[in-house]
Parts: sequence; C-alpha cells; structure tokens
Amino acid sequence: MEKMFGFMMPRGIEKLRLSKMNMGGMGTAMMKKIMADKNVDSLETLIKKAASAGVKMVACTMSMDVMGIKKEELIDGVELGGVGAYLGDAEESDVNLFI
Repeated sequence: MEKMFGFMMPRGIEKLRLSKMNMGGMGTAMMKKIMADKNVDSLETLIKKAASAGVKMVACTMSMDVMGIKKEELIDGVELGGVGAYLGDAEESDVNLFI
C-alpha cells in the first residue's frame, strides 16, 4: 500500500497538481499561466522566498508515515513535527498556516 502511495505522489514542486481543478492536467497549466499573467511568482520561487525570510516549514510526521514519505524526499529546510509540536509553535507564532 505504501508503495502505491509513493507511486502516486508527485516528484517535486513542478509536478504538483491541483486537487479539485486538475481537469486532466489542464488545471495546473492554466493556474501557472494565470499566475504568470498576474506576475505571481512560481510555487518554487515562493517557497525559496519564504525560507529566505525565515519561515519555518514543518512536515507532519504522522501524515508522512501514513503516506510512506521519507525525510529525504522533502525539500531542504523542512523540519519534522507532530501535532503537539505544531500546536506549541502555533501558540507562540504571530502568523501560522496549516496547509
């Protein structure tokens, strides 16, 4: 089962798809075009800018375990944490996003 999840997971930021609006792959291309038309940086650039600004990115260890994702598969700079760590960080933070 974990191997099936691994097979279905995207291989990098450029391979990510929109969940509900994928439309056979067209949704992602359309969204990238709209972002470019509106001068919005790519997801890869936004992540790099966030990291440069000191944004702390944490991957949920339980979700990783369920989906068979290994730390080596994550982008550099992503920390690992569970629910308790997230709640503690969120309580101390001025801004927090759960994605």
